Parts: sequence; C-alpha cells; structure tokens
Amino acid sequence: MSAVRHRISAGAFATLATGAGGSGAVKELCAAQASKHRLLLRFLVEETRRVGHHDAPLVAAAYEVLSELEERFPEQVDRCLRYPVVGAWLLRTCRALPAGGAPGRLAAIALAAAVRAGAACRLRVPVGDGELMLPTLGRLALPGGLPDVAEVAVEPVGGGAEVRAGGHPARISPMRDGPGWQVLHRVPGTPGLSLTIDDLDPYRWPGDDVDGRLTAERRERWFSCLRGAWEVLTGRHHAVAAELATAVSVLTPVRALDRDQHSASARDAFGAIALSDPLDGLGLAVILAHELQHAKLNALSEVVELIRPDDGRRYYAPWRPDPRPLFGLLHGAYAHAAVAGFWRVHAADAGIGPRAEVEFARWREAAYQVSTTLLDSGGLTEAGQELVGSLRGVLGGWRAEPVTPSSAARARLLSERHRRQARLR
Repeated sequence: MSAVRHRISAGAFATLATGAGGSGAVKELCAAQASKHRLLLRFLVEETRRVGHHDAPLVAAAYEVLSELEERFPEQVDRCLRYPVVGAWLLRTCRALPAGGAPGRLAAIALAAAVRAGAACRLRVPVGDGELMLPTLGRLALPGGLPDVAEVAVEPVGGGAEVRAGGHPARISPMRDGPGWQVLHRVPGTPGLSLTIDDLDPYRWPGDDVDGRLTAERRERWFSCLRGAWEVLTGRHHAVAAELATAVSVLTPVRALDRDQHSASARDAFGAIALSDPLDGLGLAVILAHELQHAKLNALSEVVELIRPDDGRRYYAPWRPDPRPLFGLLHGAYAHAAVAGFWRVHAADAGIGPRAEVEFARWREAAYQVSTTLLDSGGLTEAGQELVGSLRGVLGGWRAEPVTPSSAARARLLSERHRRQARLR
C-alpha cells in the first residue's frame, strides 16, 4: 500500500475561499483525507510491531490481506479505507498507542473488504464482545462460547457471504437484515448520491449524544426527508449537490438536544454528518449544505494552516450561545455564509420567500460582521487572511442586494435579540 503527499492546488483554494469550491476542489480534499487514512494505517502497523502490542500479529496479518486484496480489488479496498468510521477508528487507536486502543479491529476491516470484493478470506479477529462489526456493511451477532480472539472465515455466496466464526456458519447480505445480521442501510431514491446510515458501528460518532439503531418507521422517515432534500439540492443548488455527493457518504443518527433539529460534523470523521431525526426535506437540505461547509473547512485546515495557535481569546458568535475561539468563529462564518447563500436562492419562491429573505438578510450580515472580526484579530495566517478576505468579498456583494423592509427589520430584530441574550449569559 502506498501513500501520497497531498497539497491543495491554488485554483482549488481560491474557489474554496469563496465558500464554494465545486466537485473538483472537493475531490482534492477527499484525496488528501484518503492519504491521511493510509498514513495512519502504516503508522498503526509499524507502531504496534515496534512496541510489541498484544494485537500486533493480528494487525500484521490483516495488513497483509488488505495489501493482497488491493492488488486485485483496489476500488473495494479503497472504499473501506476511505470510510469515515475507519478514519475515526484509526485516529482514536493511534492516539491510544502504545498500550491502548483496539488495533486488532483492522482484521474486521480486511474481512469487510473481502466481502465487498467477493473474495475468500480467513483471519483471527477480536470478538470478545460477542459481535463482529464489518465496517461499511453491518454487524453480526456471534455464537456464545467463542474466545476473545477467534478465527473468522468469509466465503462469497450469492451476492453476499457466508461467515464462519469458530465453525458456526452465518449468511450476511449487503442489502438486507438476516438471522443475527443487521445491515447498514443505504438511502434509496437519491440518484447520484450514495449515503449509508451508520447506526451500528461503535466508532461511528465521537460524541455522547450518539443514538441507537433506527426503527423501520424512523428509517423510512429519514429516507423520505433525504429524498426531499436531495430534490431541493439537485433542483436549485447544483454546486452544493455535486460537492455533497463527492464528500459525504455517511449519516449518523444522534439524539436531538431539544425540539429542534440537531446536526454536527467531526474533524476526525471526514465524510460523515451526524443528524437527529429530520423534520422535512427543505430543512434537511439547509442542514446538509451547512454541515458540508464544516467538512470542507476541516479537511482544508489539515492541509493548509489557516489559524495561528490559540491565544485564549474568545469572541461573540451570532449563531452560538457561547463565545468561540478563533477557529470556531471561522467555522461558523464559513458555514453560515453557505446558509445565507442557500436562502438567497429561495428569496423569491412562493410560500417560503418571506422566510428565505429574513434568513438571507440575517446570516449574510452575521457572517460579514464575523469575517471583519476574523480579519482584525491578528490570529489568521496569510492563507487564512486570503480565505476570509475572499469570503468577505462575496458577502459584501450580497449585502448590496435589496430585501423588503419588513424582512430586513425582522432579521435585525432576531440578531439584536441573540446579542442581548448572549450578553446576559
């Protein structure tokens, strides 16, 4: 397996700095993230061997299988290694070394790649919790009485695989549940967008708000809202749709913090978005556009340094109840510029036009003011200054666009109310 040094091209950086980017620029970010995963994998293999970790033999054997599979089935291995949950597991495990972590889980990733490739494979895998999680595919309940590390074999069978653990056979399918088998469901009806709802993997989300397995009823609700959101994005926001299809592959259910929709992105899990139960297609489309920006900026900031080391200062953020460090402020400005851009497209729509105008007016002004704070902070690098300056230029152009007096007044009222509440806190 090889890793490649990645840089973001000047053209891609320039377009990303405006808050846009396009699928080409986002592909560069994805390639850099894929390279990071492979570097982490190589570090994992070398470090477990160097320190004599008890899982080192399992890791070495799994890495050898993955390398052999990659020679014949490069796309399937690459898909497993790019999977956001695999990246999150790699980071957590590498940070826990030399003694901690679960590096032996690499064997389960190799088995998942073999199942996807339709190849036979046999490896020793940690199964002490009585389950076998195959990233990108699903979770298999194992028979009792197995040792903490058991030999597991997979054989391709009729579009799926037969899994034997300790001599006990089980059939798994990448499409549906079965006896002892829970599949990771793919979202249907979104042509051009391939999304997996990961509600099983123990590494699917780093927060303590992670939700459990969706019921069939809740899952259908997700599917319906996602189809509606995708229709909005492909119909009115072509660039956002193209970027989303390129960058995001996993949705993770989390619990709502209140009655509103809750969403988040994590730097350690590029390509995944956490969501509470969606309310409707339009609202979900806004959320996806918003979280996509966080994903882009997280990936960009791992290749290009945008912020100087944190000096402890905290700043008012018009979208948060708490003061934010400079990096958080930058994230908010970048994401809410996209929110303003989303509603700008709908400002003349029948039915939602008045709401869209208020949202556009509020968030263009909020992001513009924060961009000024960022530029005046002295905490941006040269690249950070370039990015925020470009973003501010876009927002400045939007500020010149007229909205109705009532929408402008409503936007000001909401902004002033938020600032007063923030001062009281």
